[in-house]
Amino acid sequence: MNFLLKALCAVSIGLFSQVAAAQAYPNKTVKIIVNYTPGGPTDLVARTVGTKMGEVLGQSFVIENMPSANGAIGTVAAARAAPDGYTLLFGTAGHTSIVGALQGDKLPFDPFKDITPVGQLVNSTQIIVAHPSLNIKTIADLVALAKAKPGQLNFGSVGIGSGNHLGMELLKFMAKIDMVHVPYKGTAPVMQDLLAGRVQLMLNSMATVVPYMKSGKLVALAVGSTTRSRAAPEVPTMIESGYPGFEVGTWYALFAPAKTPAPIIGRLNGVIHQVLADPQTAQTLISQGAEPASSTPEFVSKLMRDEFERWKKVIAAAKIVAE
Repeated sequence: MNFLLKALCAVSIGLFSQVAAAQAYPNKTVKIIVNYTPGGPTDLVARTVGTKMGEVLGQSFVIENMPSANGAIGTVAAARAAPDGYTLLFGTAGHTSIVGALQGDKLPFDPFKDITPVGQLVNSTQIIVAHPSLNIKTIADLVALAKAKPGQLNFGSVGIGSGNHLGMELLKFMAKIDMVHVPYKGTAPVMQDLLAGRVQLMLNSMATVVPYMKSGKLVALAVGSTTRSRAAPEVPTMIESGYPGFEVGTWYALFAPAKTPAPIIGRLNGVIHQVLADPQTAQTLISQGAEPASSTPEFVSKLMRDEFERWKKVIAAAKIVAE
């Protein structure tokens, strides 16, 4: 009986300590690791949300950029950080579910065990764009051209197994067309070559390509979301273009190291909801091609698992092998 009482007391003290820590949190600067280079659309979304979270909590939220192929470096750093809420990760399916499906046991972290979701932040619409030299305006035009010239069209991506690579592989599979994949090591070089016409097509985030669509340097063919984007409502969806089931987008979520106390996760999740409900913040994100999408940690866990199973099938069908 004494042992049971001691055990219950220990549990109670532990829970009390966690709650007390959460109430005092944060009492110093919080770091958010971003797996992208500074100044890009993803970095801007992270800074927008992080700055606002800092204002709500009264502490600085600083961004630390750790760009790498499929985000391994930054995600490992977050997974190995102290589980105290002072190191967070701004992550996507590409850094969790997709890279897990692509590399499996070769991955230096387990996306389902080594990090824990805090909550979803935004959904970013993905859009298929073409260089004007192709002289096409719709997905139907693209498919017809690809069938007339099998293996002669190419598309760029930020790397083998990246989200924009897999999205185009899905289009190839659904439309039964043959196009050549040209992988790059980041957004900047592939966009440079796309604008110059050295690569002809790409699936990319709305935030990245909208300025070039408006200037006529790129032609928008279709978006991968189930509904049209508020950033470019004139562009049809892939579903409207005749490809039901083609749903390709990018979600961004905040993660913490595994074993971060639940009260701290709960506090951060509540702040995310508060930040994304702010009209000015929401409009800033929408203008960047990102739709506010707060959620529970459990929702993100399910999203990760669903994405893992979905893209694992695409990777197998396309016979994609990690570098």
